[in-house]
Amino acid sequence: MRIAAKVELSEGQRKQLESWAAGRRVPVRLAERAKMILLAAQGHTDKEIGAQLGIWRGTVARWRTRFIANGVAGIERDETRPGRKPKISARKVKAIVALTTQQRPDNATHWSTRSMAAVSGVSAASVRRIWQAHGLKPHRVETFKISNDKHFKEKLEDIVGLYLNPPEHALVFSCDEKSQIQALDRTQPGLPMKRGRAQTMTHDYKRHGVTTLFAALNTLDGSIIGQCQTKHRHQEWLGVVA
Repeated sequence: MRIAAKVELSEGQRKQLESWAAGRRVPVRLAERAKMILLAAQGHTDKEIGAQLGIWRGTVARWRTRFIANGVAGIERDETRPGRKPKISARKVKAIVALTTQQRPDNATHWSTRSMAAVSGVSAASVRRIWQAHGLKPHRVETFKISNDKHFKEKLEDIVGLYLNPPEHALVFSCDEKSQIQALDRTQPGLPMKRGRAQTMTHDYKRHGVTTLFAALNTLDGSIIGQCQTKHRHQEWLGVVA
């Protein structure tokens, strides 16, 4: 039969434990631990203490050991526990990210959570969490267009060079305009969305002439600064870049 380690208390430790055991403005679990140690110091076994306090004797043994090793500080705070180990290894996550970004599935234009789960051997929910953590959206595709300008390369190098190696007192603007935008409006007000029905609007529309969109890129955060003007003159253009 295993004999529990003996607990000896100093006068200061006894007063502190008795104060905690009285339950005066302390958590219930701390008062309970203090009672365990006080009973242990009286010579009671873990089984006897557990029966008296209604606690499993293994719990009593654990706090007895912690008190012997660290004193009152050992029972004042909960024991730190290691975090939950991830179910999916870092290698598996890296493989899923690489497969998503570098290959396409057979007979499909892009990966879905189910098709990736079938190939990688994890759940679809796990694939979704991995994609969200890495900012991946396989279902989204953005288009781009290469200019047909014969001097596109030279112009591109000039613009990029201003960003990479700007000369002194240089001021670079990234902006453009879109003219002849039709300003349309509906002939009748629509109905708002409600349960079981989408928002509605009339098919007929009326024209309000055209407008011009002046837009500039905020290079600090990638946002677009835009203004719509009724006229398309150099005054409006200067108003955007000013």
